Amino acid sequence: MTKQDTPDAPDVSSLEQKLDYAFRDRRLLERALTHRSWAHESVRAGEEEKARSLHNEALEFVGDSVLGLIVADALFRSHPEVTEGELSRMKHRLVSTQTLARAARGLQLGEYLRVGRGEEKTGGRRKQALLADGYEALIAAIYLDGGIEQARAFLAREFAPLLAEVRARGLADEDYKSALQEYLQSHDEPLPEYRLAGTVGPDHSKEFLVEVVVRGEPIASASGPSKKDAEQEAARLALEKLRITN
Repeated sequence: MTKQDTPDAPDVSSLEQKLDYAFRDRRLLERALTHRSWAHESVRAGEEEKARSLHNEALEFVGDSVLGLIVADALFRSHPEVTEGELSRMKHRLVSTQTLARAARGLQLGEYLRVGRGEEKTGGRRKQALLADGYEALIAAIYLDGGIEQARAFLAREFAPLLAEVRARGLADEDYKSALQEYLQSHDEPLPEYRLAGTVGPDHSKEFLVEVVVRGEPIASASGPSKKDAEQEAARLALEKLRITN
């Protein structure tokens, strides 16, 4: 038995058709589609705990973990010969904010989100970060409602083209350092610098920590089993941060 939509809840029947999944507990889906701005506007002052129970941030946390596990498992099974660093870079590409936002747009997820008046006025339904967060919450809702195999089946349908592309191209087009350089040049910014901030671990299992610096200010940092891997991951994080803020 599914719960009927509450008065302020979106009509999610058409979304369930797009997901190819019918929720047993539709409240999970409604919560996944609820941004904190709507939740806080919908409760009285002093009811922050109630607001937290309405919005999707806790579901984002669960969805991020479920997505990471399923993608890591799929990549390991399809690329048993590659290194940990290569698997990590492929995984980061598949679970990036940009990728998730694109998947959310494919479902027209923005149309179903509950957002507050302020977010509505500033185009919140189209914001990349908000869409990506909603998509992660949606994954969590499917997982909590139907279990890991239902979540895996949903992501297999959603990510099949991307996984096929990764299998075909591997890491040949995964040069985040070049992409970051091109992005900065297109915005009249100086070229980035990469600084080794330190290392941890024994020689046979050392991790390198690298910072990306622009105009003398570090904008992102990452670690990896080699300086090359760490630089690529730091460049990816920097690029993602710059695209969100700009």
